[in-house]
Amino acid sequence: MNAPSRYDICKAFSISGVLAGVLFFGNGPLSLVSESYAHFEHLPIYNGRSESQGMYYVYQALGSDYARPQEPTTIMFSVQDRNGNDAKDVVAMIEVYTSKGDRIKAFPWTKYETGDFEVPFAFPEAGSYQIVLSTANAPPARLGSLDPPREILSSTANCDCNRSIFNVAITERFGTVWNSVIATSLGVPLAIVGGILGLTYRKRMKQYNNNGPGSISRLEVAKYSIMLSAIAGGIVHLSIYIAHASLRLEYSIFFVIAGGMQIAYGTMYIFLVFSGTSDRDYYGKSMRVNLFGFAGTAILVGLYAYTIVLPAPLSPTNMPDRIEVAGVLAKSLEIFLLIGIIYIMREEKRRNKHHLTNVG
Repeated sequence: MNAPSRYDICKAFSISGVLAGVLFFGNGPLSLVSESYAHFEHLPIYNGRSESQGMYYVYQALGSDYARPQEPTTIMFSVQDRNGNDAKDVVAMIEVYTSKGDRIKAFPWTKYETGDFEVPFAFPEAGSYQIVLSTANAPPARLGSLDPPREILSSTANCDCNRSIFNVAITERFGTVWNSVIATSLGVPLAIVGGILGLTYRKRMKQYNNNGPGSISRLEVAKYSIMLSAIAGGIVHLSIYIAHASLRLEYSIFFVIAGGMQIAYGTMYIFLVFSGTSDRDYYGKSMRVNLFGFAGTAILVGLYAYTIVLPAPLSPTNMPDRIEVAGVLAKSLEIFLLIGIIYIMREEKRRNKHHLTNVG
């Protein structure tokens, strides 16, 4: 029995990694992502809370999750029924208190057509604040009025309403530090892979030049480009999965799987190219790996084109997606990837045919 090659070992680890991603990031007993169906454009991590409130379930977030002092932002709410649908005709009052209990801002009783609404606000200084959302059990006769400040924020005295308290923290630099850590954790692996591929490419080019006139072939350049582009596209998908979890948890699971499969494809191709496999075995394996990469990438590009024209499947807003920088970057890499895969498959087919002719 032959020992497994590095390519086979890599394939096994890639499949295991994708399955682990589904278990840990999906909606299962091992999930590391809390289930959330709030209808926000981003998943609040730092300044987002949720709470049961009477017949509603309320989600709260800030427009800028890491809002800084004096920075204009929004206080957002998603008031839903027990089935996760937007509540209708919600009558609410919003208050902002300091950690000392002083009310610094209040938005009067207002009737909102849907449960997704927001109000503009800029927190005056760094520190902790309490945001209080009151929802009326019955429409009050005093729309546009304000209740007096309360010493006990959860008290509903003289108010036929339910009140929820959401704590937020306003800091000067936490958002910058957090984003830098995330960018580094995503960029460093890509830089390492790119550096290894670059050094290998340089070494092979020297070998070609030392063996005589000429330079490394376009096919070799295409292979290195495909490896790096596939892994880069996967990292982009992994970096944006959490931003979509607040719309539908299924969206974040999809992005984790898509990113994992792209990284798996790029990794398998790296091991295949450097495995030293014989020409006969290499062509068959390369064809299967590239067909896998081409089919998956084509599906991702097609789905993106669909969702910027029509509402995505399971969309809670029933609106097409906005065109964003991360999406454009990912699709640019994937279109480049499709072109590269087609070129490699055609070139390798031609070379394999030529090889078989010479052998015959």
